[in-house]
Amino acid sequence: MKFWKYQGAGNDFILLDQREKQWISRADTSLIAHLCDRRFGIGADGLILLQNHSGYDFEMVYFNADGQESTMCGNGGRCIAAFAWHLGILDKTCHFWAIDGAHEALVSGWAFLPTSKLTPDRSHRSNQLLVNLKMSDVKQVERDGEAYILNTGSPHYVRFVKNLDSLDMIAEGHAVRYSERWKEAGINVNLVSETGINNRYPIRTYERGVEDETYACGTGATAAAIATFLSEGGKIGHFAIGLQAKGGDLVVNCHANGDGSFSNIWLWGPAALVFEGEIHIQKDL
Repeated sequence: MKFWKYQGAGNDFILLDQREKQWISRADTSLIAHLCDRRFGIGADGLILLQNHSGYDFEMVYFNADGQESTMCGNGGRCIAAFAWHLGILDKTCHFWAIDGAHEALVSGWAFLPTSKLTPDRSHRSNQLLVNLKMSDVKQVERDGEAYILNTGSPHYVRFVKNLDSLDMIAEGHAVRYSERWKEAGINVNLVSETGINNRYPIRTYERGVEDETYACGTGATAAAIATFLSEGGKIGHFAIGLQAKGGDLVVNCHANGDGSFSNIWLWGPAALVFEGEIHIQKDL
């Protein structure tokens, strides 16, 4: 089976092209977990299938590292758009279907040239692209003590803290994710620095399904940007906030509505092909 490995701000994924042949099905949870294992498999935060879907350029099917199909993954969505570009499915824009509905993505120049209008050369497969992904609207934000609870395609818990770098992120995340309220369905846990520099806020994320800290989380960055806007008493209208994750920077552009909802949400950042290869798979894993 041929595979591709991508990363978006350090959030890494195995990508499979299933337009002509189905290598993996939703029932192959043990196999997917094996492929994502960092010692005995390829190693990744998750696995993504690119499949045909009527009325769209493709469908994105996302699995966490535990092999379970999961909710929307923002960095995974940006990586699959870069993958589709490398496969020649799209020129600059694409529309695809995911578990939370329709998404639009814009692929532009090289990530180390954020203002470049150059079109990346498709023959240079190691190009690190810039991908801007339209996220699902957020209907409401709940307050739980000092924390913000919201769904940005996946459920997120956001809390602002001091001394972010010194915290035990696994212990902090585990305490919330396995609390009485969230132990069944799970929730992703984001801790964000109380202070930012030039509208960029350091963030750390513990992801359910991976059950560990990840280098970045796209839906988590989106949730953190909205929580930051609310914590600072933002006004109705457009805003943009940068998040500094462990694996790289992400930018969220968004519109705050008068009814407490958020729309026209775009997640911007790099997506890169790491390597490609072939692996023998055993369906009885």
